[in-house]
Amino acid sequence: MTTTTTNSTNSTALSLPTVGGADILIRLSLAGTFIYHGLDKFPNIAAGAEWMGLPYALWLLVALAEIAAGAGIIAGRFIPNAIGDLTSRLSGVAIAVTMVGAIYLVHWGQWSNMPSESHPFGGMEFQTLLLATGLFFALRGNKA
Repeated sequence: MTTTTTNSTNSTALSLPTVGGADILIRLSLAGTFIYHGLDKFPNIAAGAEWMGLPYALWLLVALAEIAAGAGIIAGRFIPNAIGDLTSRLSGVAIAVTMVGAIYLVHWGQWSNMPSESHPFGGMEFQTLLLATGLFFALRGNKA
């Protein structure tokens, strides 16, 4: 356990304990979301591509990218040295790119995640959180 100290204007320093490896909680949540949504596309990729108005190959790539990004965000944590860091960063980039596409194609124009008549899959509230988390790992890698 390490201690984080913050500077203060008074003479008493605030010391808060930190827990090493706590980033795994965020990684598991993010990975679970992406792996689930990637696998969920496979039962009928052609219909999903048609519904989204995207080419089959692009929709397949999205599904594979979601699965790979989810797996990579977990694997990157356990792969030592620069390879693990790069895996985490590339997975973060894949997550961010996927979420920009999802926000643009489906969720833009409504903030609330609640479904509405104009946005049957809800707004971009949750998607911006996923985008920001992906960008965090893209920028910080394993130094999270």
